[in-house]
Amino acid sequence: MSIKLGINPITWTNDDMPELGGDIPLEVCLAEAREAGYSGIELGGKFPREADVLAPILARHGLELVSGWYSAQLCRRRVDSEMAAVARHLDLLSAMGCSVMVFAEGHGSTDGNPDAPLSARPLLDDREWPEFAERLNAVAAHLRHRGVRLAFHHHMGTVVQTEAEIDRLMSETTEDVALLLDTGHLVFAGGDPVAVARRHGARIAHVHCKDVRVDVCHDAIRRDASFLRAVLDGIFTVPGDGSIDFPAVLRALRLHDYAGWLVVEAEQDPVKAHPLTYARLGHVNLKEAAESCGFTVTPAPPTFSAVGRSIE
Repeated sequence: MSIKLGINPITWTNDDMPELGGDIPLEVCLAEAREAGYSGIELGGKFPREADVLAPILARHGLELVSGWYSAQLCRRRVDSEMAAVARHLDLLSAMGCSVMVFAEGHGSTDGNPDAPLSARPLLDDREWPEFAERLNAVAAHLRHRGVRLAFHHHMGTVVQTEAEIDRLMSETTEDVALLLDTGHLVFAGGDPVAVARRHGARIAHVHCKDVRVDVCHDAIRRDASFLRAVLDGIFTVPGDGSIDFPAVLRALRLHDYAGWLVVEAEQDPVKAHPLTYARLGHVNLKEAAESCGFTVTPAPPTFSAVGRSIE
C-alpha cells in the first residue's frame, strides 16, 4: 500500500502557545518542511484560509494541504449549528483536495489551558454518550457527502482521551465517523496504539505520528501537570526519538491496508528542538519504519522555479 508523509506546522509554531515559534515566518516553515522531504503539511494559525490564496503558496513549495484541525462543540450544540460553524473550514479543505478533516470535540476541553491539571478534563456520562454519537454521525455524514472524511481526534484534555473512550466512540458511531490515531496522545493517556490500530484499523483514516519521552510522561502524570506544561517539559518528540514502537504500530495498520497520510506532529519548543533538524529526523525514521513494514512511500513531487524548471 502507498502512503504519503506529511508534517504539522506545530514543529515550528505552536498556536496554543505563541511564545513557541511565534516569530518564525510561514515561508520558513513551508520551505523547511519541503527541504526535510515531506509531501504535505497540515494547516496552522499562520496559513491563509482562502483556497485561491493558499493554493499557490503551497504549490510554490511543492506541498499538498493534508488536512486541518477543527474543534467542535457537539456536546452542547445542535447538528445544524455545528454544520454552520464548520462550513467555511469544510469549504477550504474540499477546495484544496483534502480527503480528511482533523475533528475533535472541544467542549470543556483543558488541553489549551496551561493551568488546568490533567485530572480536570471533561467527561461524558452514560446518558450523554448516545446523543453525542448521534450528532457526530450526522455531521460525519454531511462531511462525507462533500468528499471529506471526518477523522475523529482522540486528544488529551477532551471527552475522548482514553483507549476505552475510543472503543466506545467506535462502537456507538457509524462508519462515516473515522478515527484519527494519534500515537503520542494515546500513550500519554495510558493506551496502546498497537492494540487500537489492530482493533480499529478499518476505521483509521488519518495518523498523527508523535513519539513520547516516557520519563517526562510519567512525571507529568505523577504531578497531575497540565497538558501544555507537559509539552513545555518535552513530553513529545518525532518518531524514533522516544519510547513508541512505530514499526509495530505500522504493521498493525498495514494489516488493514491503510493508505492515507502519516503526519509527523511533535510539538516542542523550537528553541530547544531545532525545527528543521527534528523534521528531517522524523522523516527519515518514519520513512524507514513504513518501508520496513511493506508500505510504499510516495515521493514528494519536484518543486519548480518561477520559470518552470525543476529546482531539485
